Amino acid sequence: MNDKQAIRERVWRQMERRGVGRFPGAQGRIPNFVSAERAADALAQVKEWKEASVVKANPDAPQLPVRARALKDSKLVYMAVPRLRDPKPFILLDPRKLAGRWRSAASIKGAAQLGRFISVGRMRHVDLVVCGSVAVNSNGARIGKCGGFSDIEFALLTEGGVIDGSTVVATTVHPVQVLDEELPETAHDFRVDLIVTPDGVIRARRTKRPNGIIWAELDEEKKSQIPVLAHRGA
Repeated sequence: MNDKQAIRERVWRQMERRGVGRFPGAQGRIPNFVSAERAADALAQVKEWKEASVVKANPDAPQLPVRARALKDSKLVYMAVPRLRDPKPFILLDPRKLAGRWRSAASIKGAAQLGRFISVGRMRHVDLVVCGSVAVNSNGARIGKCGGFSDIEFALLTEGGVIDGSTVVATTVHPVQVLDEELPETAHDFRVDLIVTPDGVIRARRTKRPNGIIWAELDEEKKSQIPVLAHRGA
């Protein structure tokens, strides 16, 4: 964890020094970045995007253009509830029911108002997962913001059969976030297949995916904070 945190701090500082972070700043979060819209456009050009009909996305600000683009492209979108704090921890956004309100529906507030909260058991198979990252390397290893929620989302959906070996995983980041070094990984971490920046796409070779929740790595506080885990662990 300390090694991961040192990398996070280094990336956040570099983004701030180079002026490539957007409001409200890079520190302590999946950092919003300059030209996130161009990264979304680059992702929309790959065949995996064009072939996907169902997309699952994280709720963070830098991936808002991706969520909006998916809706505009008539894709069904599942967005994770922030911090998985609802017993139904995902929100279904159906573009057929949004009357063109792609960007407002893709926001956290808009999704809660215009979408439908849904449990894992009611979700369709996901063709493409889009996750946020603080850092990533060309092998597809990634580091998040330390909350562990992306890993838990991925594990829940894998156990539920919503994600499987055919599901492609992508992340959109600024080039500053792509590091030419090994990144520390734990058993619950997953790797990405596509690293998309405003400048283009890096294809990684998938080598690592967890099979489900690793209960031994979850403390009681984390389990109590996430209703779907608290219920299962009871």
